[in-house]
Amino acid sequence: MAASSGDDVPRPNPLPSALVSNLQSVLAARRPAPAEEASAPEVESSGAPVAEEAPAKPAVLVTCAGGIRSAGLAALVDALVAGGRCEVHVCAPESDKPACGHSITIRETVAATSVDFTGAKAFEISGTPVDCVSLGLSGRLFSWSAPALVISGINAGPNCGYEMFHSSAIAAAREALLYDVPSIAISLNWKKDGSKDSDFKDAAEVCLPLIHAALEDIEKGTFLRGCLLNIGVPSSPAANKGFKLTKQSAYCPAQSWQGVSTSRPSHATHFMGMHQSLGIQLAQLGKDASAAV
Repeated sequence: MAASSGDDVPRPNPLPSALVSNLQSVLAARRPAPAEEASAPEVESSGAPVAEEAPAKPAVLVTCAGGIRSAGLAALVDALVAGGRCEVHVCAPESDKPACGHSITIRETVAATSVDFTGAKAFEISGTPVDCVSLGLSGRLFSWSAPALVISGINAGPNCGYEMFHSSAIAAAREALLYDVPSIAISLNWKKDGSKDSDFKDAAEVCLPLIHAALEDIEKGTFLRGCLLNIGVPSSPAANKGFKLTKQSAYCPAQSWQGVSTSRPSHATHFMGMHQSLGIQLAQLGKDASAAV
């Protein structure tokens, strides 16, 4: 889902060929195959047919830096539940937690409250996205040894290059790797004046085949260990033409700071920094430091 760099020189693929082939075959077969005629169940001569238990579905833990009530989380959970491929569990912050990086809560308790989520068992957490993944994997909220997969998303805003150091969405997926659990981070390239909440639904549908392909490889034991898939969905996801595997970019935005006034008396000089994806940053520099600026 990343744009081509225009470099025609072939480069080695960082992902295993089995995963790449699996993803390509899943996306190529988006249209459902025609239903086959159901055949009558065979009955053993000795009596009634023996009923076989359906295999247990893999458990998936979902979190979202946008919070438990974010449109991105709701769209992803709805798509996973409707897909019926996995058991969905949700553990997300009680409010939006952007640009927290890999921060955790210390010196205070973290509250976990059960919330209603159709088709999923869900908790809202008073801590950071990383707290959510750590608590979700601990077994204190869900009765498991570990889920098959952790998904962080759908985040509103891109996570490329430099932004990965600040991203709460990437950090939540990275926390899962510390516990040796495969993870996926999903981010939508949200446009302030152009995107709408329904784009999250389209993004979830676009990513669902990739998630199912990853689950299939995890079950086969062929998914690359220590692998974090960072999926960047472009604006207008319904118009996407497929996906592309690429390396992480070295993108780094220019930093811009400007002085601002404050109504409160203070010996500090106040500055405001504008960042496209991080929002507003506020900083106070001491008198000596500000004099050198």
